Amino acid sequence: MLDKMTNRMDFLGNALILRAERQRAIASNIANADTPGYVARDFRFADAMREATGSGDSRMAAGTPVGTRGATDPRHIPLPAASSGTGAPGTLGYSVQSQPSLDNNTVDLDRERANFVDNAVRYETTLRFINGNAKTMLSAIQGQ
Repeated sequence: MLDKMTNRMDFLGNALILRAERQRAIASNIANADTPGYVARDFRFADAMREATGSGDSRMAAGTPVGTRGATDPRHIPLPAASSGTGAPGTLGYSVQSQPSLDNNTVDLDRERANFVDNAVRYETTLRFINGNAKTMLSAIQGQ
């Protein structure tokens, strides 16, 4: 019975961790926009969330993510996992370069800024869902 009450909170908690991890990756891309040879990194939130919740193999279910390069052959070298202290799943991939640059930097500042704002809004929305869920559970416990 308790699992039914906490499953949604667990799901939203995982979503919040992954949103924070994605924000960290995007911020790193923006910070390294002028670094020669820097390769932009990102991960697909939906695929990482599937992996975090254990609902199937994300690569087999959704195919190779657009905008990242995943291991499509067992002989490929795996990409390093997201660097979170919480051990959040989700694998960082390389962003697809939209325009060539002379210094081999693949960061597109316009795209990264748009991704940063979009992810920030979604992070805030997830926080609001968690807050609303907690208030609903509290009012149910208090019998109001």
